[in-house]
Amino acid sequence: MEKAEFERRLEQVLTREIDGCSALVSVERLSGGASQETYRLTALVNGAEQLLAMRRSPGGEFLEPLPTRPGIAVEALLLKCARDAGVPAPEVYYVLTREDDLGDAVIMEWLEGEALGARIVRSDQFAEIRPRLAYECGQILAKIHSINLPQAGLDKVLSEVSPDAFIDQMWDRYKLLETPQPMIDYAARWLKENLPTDFELALVHNDFRCGNFMITSEKITAILDWETAHIGDPMRDLAWMCCNSWRFGSDLPVGGFGSYEDMFRGYEDESGKKVDPNHVKFWEVFGSFWWAVGTLGFVEQYRVGPDQTVERPAIGRRTSECQIDCVNLLIPGAVDLVAEASADSSLDMPRADELLISVRDFLRVDVMGESSGRTNFLARVASNSVDIVIRELALGPAHREGELSRLQEFYNSSEGLEDLRWNLIHKLRDGNQSLDDDALKFHLRTTVANQVAIDQPKYTGLRTAITAK
Repeated sequence: MEKAEFERRLEQVLTREIDGCSALVSVERLSGGASQETYRLTALVNGAEQLLAMRRSPGGEFLEPLPTRPGIAVEALLLKCARDAGVPAPEVYYVLTREDDLGDAVIMEWLEGEALGARIVRSDQFAEIRPRLAYECGQILAKIHSINLPQAGLDKVLSEVSPDAFIDQMWDRYKLLETPQPMIDYAARWLKENLPTDFELALVHNDFRCGNFMITSEKITAILDWETAHIGDPMRDLAWMCCNSWRFGSDLPVGGFGSYEDMFRGYEDESGKKVDPNHVKFWEVFGSFWWAVGTLGFVEQYRVGPDQTVERPAIGRRTSECQIDCVNLLIPGAVDLVAEASADSSLDMPRADELLISVRDFLRVDVMGESSGRTNFLARVASNSVDIVIRELALGPAHREGELSRLQEFYNSSEGLEDLRWNLIHKLRDGNQSLDDDALKFHLRTTVANQVAIDQPKYTGLRTAITAK
């Protein structure tokens, strides 16, 4: 849809559904929101400009509700229920219908605040609130989990997902991608063999983390991104807050800004229920497993459309970060990193790495220097993807050679890497490969660590793996 037509239809919706709205002034798509499109709207309401927020399905599609994604209308209901329970959330003004012909979308109150996780963790602006955030997050999660599901009507529109079913759901989704990632299968096996049994069903936000709530220097102003909520084990939410993917380079386990103890205390003070740290650890392993699969799903979305932005394949390379977090939680120990190959060759002038470096620098200096907003953001993403390719040229051959050598020795086989990987995958899936094999653990640790060194060498999980004993 052309921009002018999109804005014309949107203005019709706003002037019809928002009291006092006479015109749409401007529309800006924001850089955040990898799974949903997020917009800042400026409308003329009662003669004055007013900001509104809109969340829309990728590409403006109409999506049938699924057990894993109940849909925009249910997300709007969840926001209302959360507000009623004292959870910070925006007021919903209108849920678009198919007749509006703009795709699945919801228009809501615009709330001020910072949502970028890195800024929340690092900015001096939030230095005073950061020590309180873990406790406050615990309190907010307890309020979410206290929502009466039948009374709110949520039991009729949300799926109930047991821990066992949740693992199967993600494991099956990963299997459909047909990519052999042994650490994902190892983590899935461990989770299946260590299922929690003592828990009460509750509303699970399922994506409560640093980066999915907004704060000011004084308080949390909104909990965002309810699109994957379900009914299940509430400890899933506490653990997701603690996954290393969402610590933004900090060593503090809760969102990069707080301690387990503070979050548990906030939860216990609000709910009156004791938190079992081992129960949370199970879900922390699951969180890294879940996101390892989820990131690969973005690559599939890139391949089939409709939103084929440069961000989606880049997110796919984050799967190795999640896998190294599983390594650190389940099988920490020594790793063997390969050395970088020399690029010093006179065969080509310029060399392949020099061509790539020139493209990266053009994106990072010229394009980013002359752009703003989403284009600036995507240029940074693109330059980071070029960096990955540069490191792959330097480290990839030795990494793959080492992986092949270990697997050939492990199976006493001369087969190639792809066949041997699939052989390991099948044995992990059918239970014929023990999880306690020391040679297997070393192989998985080393393979995943070397992949992270290519994909994101500054990731803190790699540092943790390298320093483990």
